[in-house]
Amino acid sequence: MKVVQVLPALHGGGVERGVLEVAEALVDGGHESVVVSKGGRLVAELTRRGSRHVGWDVGRKHPATLLRAGAFRRFLSEERPDVLHVRSRMPAWLAWLAWRKMPKAARPRLLTTVHGLYTVNAYSAVMLKGERVIAVSDTAHRYIVSNYPNVDARKLRRIHRGIDPRRFCKGYRTSDAWRASWQQANPRLAGKKLVVLPGRLTRLKGHHDFVDAMNQVRNKHPDAVGVVVGDADAKHRRYEAELRRRAPGIAFLGHRDDLREIMATAMVVVNLSTHPESFGRTVLEALSLGTPVVGYDHGGVGELLQRIYPLGCAAAGDSGAAAKALVQVLDDVAAARAAVRDHHFTVARMQAETLAVYAELIDERRADAS
Repeated sequence: MKVVQVLPALHGGGVERGVLEVAEALVDGGHESVVVSKGGRLVAELTRRGSRHVGWDVGRKHPATLLRAGAFRRFLSEERPDVLHVRSRMPAWLAWLAWRKMPKAARPRLLTTVHGLYTVNAYSAVMLKGERVIAVSDTAHRYIVSNYPNVDARKLRRIHRGIDPRRFCKGYRTSDAWRASWQQANPRLAGKKLVVLPGRLTRLKGHHDFVDAMNQVRNKHPDAVGVVVGDADAKHRRYEAELRRRAPGIAFLGHRDDLREIMATAMVVVNLSTHPESFGRTVLEALSLGTPVVGYDHGGVGELLQRIYPLGCAAAGDSGAAAKALVQVLDDVAAARAAVRDHHFTVARMQAETLAVYAELIDERRADAS
């Protein structure tokens, strides 16, 4: 089996991590894995694990991108994949325009994954054009069914994202070397109760609500410090500067490769996204480490919290409610950690279910040909 996955770039994030996880499962299963993207910091990891990367700017939101549909069709004809798996809207338009004009017998099977709760319009509807459509959570599945009632429900497959329990497990302890390095690099955080918000610096991540909540939390816990882990791309430098001016008491760490260690060290992790997310990978990772999470009770974050740590749910958009929940955690961290439930959202399960969809599509093609 040969699978081509397509996404805008491989800089970092939940979509990108999911691509790497599926690519790894393909290689481990003896299959051929190809990923098409503009590139990014994760390319080295992808290729080290046995996949091939093809550099192509397929995510640029410009009509000129679609003019390359013919070139992409030739690429598919040369590669001859069994499955074409697309994970973002602009790449999906390019792929679909190329795919639909291929001879039916020569086409790969087309699969899309709905990773986000996109604005409902014709542009987003391309994500429902797959011969199978994966929804990454119950929230994403409801979004599809509610907003696109004409979609054939028989082609939908709900496959939750997951974590590796070998890397994210209760009782995980950071190494002595990491702790020494952390303390040396961050002396102002020594002895403080860390309240960590992971996520890129965009307005949708709710950083202003985080600042408001932390101002209230420090009235009860003056030793609590807000920590933001995530960088800003070129489009959001002004937003980053605005945040830094407004929140001098918040530590901004930028992009980090040791988010697991930081979340394991934290007293509590926070997700205050103003727009509902389809899943919430860092929420699941933190909870899997046994670290309590406080988040707005909507979208995939609310879905995870209701199942694993309902005490962390705060009314969406209410930074005061989030502050209250944070104070409750910090009042008794041991009790809060004990209240985190076990779950079944694993990477292995996601990988197996995704590869099963690939096999289902290929078997269907064979059955049609016989």
